[in-house]
Amino acid sequence: MNRTARIAGFGHHVPGRKVENAEIEVSLGLDAGWIEGRTGIQSRFWAEPQDTLSGLAAKAGEMALEAAGIDRKDVGLLLLATSTPDHLLPPSAPLVAHKLGLDRAGGVDLAGACAGFIYALTFADGFVRLHNKPAVVIAANILSRRINSAERASAVLFADAAGAVVLKPSDDPGHGILGASVDADGAGYGLIQIPAGGSNRPFSDELDIAETRMTIADGRAVFAKAVEMMSRCSTEALAAAGLDISDISRFVPHQANARIFNAVGKSLGIADDRIVKTIADYGNSSAATIPLSLSLADRADPFQRGEKLLLSAAGAGMTGGALVIGM
Repeated sequence: MNRTARIAGFGHHVPGRKVENAEIEVSLGLDAGWIEGRTGIQSRFWAEPQDTLSGLAAKAGEMALEAAGIDRKDVGLLLLATSTPDHLLPPSAPLVAHKLGLDRAGGVDLAGACAGFIYALTFADGFVRLHNKPAVVIAANILSRRINSAERASAVLFADAAGAVVLKPSDDPGHGILGASVDADGAGYGLIQIPAGGSNRPFSDELDIAETRMTIADGRAVFAKAVEMMSRCSTEALAAAGLDISDISRFVPHQANARIFNAVGKSLGIADDRIVKTIADYGNSSAATIPLSLSLADRADPFQRGEKLLLSAAGAGMTGGALVIGM
């Protein structure tokens, strides 16, 4: 099969409430500058009470579809990577597809945590190649509603955002995923989690509400595992593509923590000016950070035909991966 999947449009959306570090530092009794010094974050956006996950996702998808300029009746699939769907059941993707006028497309949620966009893009790339139809990939989260405000490790990190891409068929072998590597390490399953609310510990009158909020059990272990997984998967994806790091024009990592992606960049030997960084203004919105960063980077300095990008992520589970993308 010679068909490939070209990224034809980018989109992103963040809610209206901008939260500066000072607001959180005061509430947690932290010194001014504490958050930025340890995470690289200066501000983030949090949802207003009326905001919904499907609403954020649809706005990012709308922007990407407009940029791609394709007929919506031709779209065959919408994949929504999220850890914070509107409801446990039904999935949010069919509603997002409906909001976007994609009533002839399939739609399903993917719960891949911070690596969700990597997995969703991989699946969508295969769909486009096989079925010769465009696909929409959206990653979106409202993590502010899952923050434990009393836990410093998670309270300072998480944000709300959505990012989207549209894939369309291409006959250029340089387009789409050129190399991929995915990984999972269940030994780190409990490092980042929401302890209760699933079928293992369902909601009940006796449940402590704090147990339905995000918790990071061991920040140092998360750092070490994330750096190792992102670096190794990136090296494997480059090898699969038959490319060297010098062939990559821009590295777009998951914006978990500036220390993490700076360490990955150093491990890979990629120059700092080739790393796309959005964490300072937008914080960590889990799976949404990579497509958000792609959309912002394309707006600031549009991607050119022939550019090769490296995407990499790791997060809860632990699950992660990396992709080499041809533009």
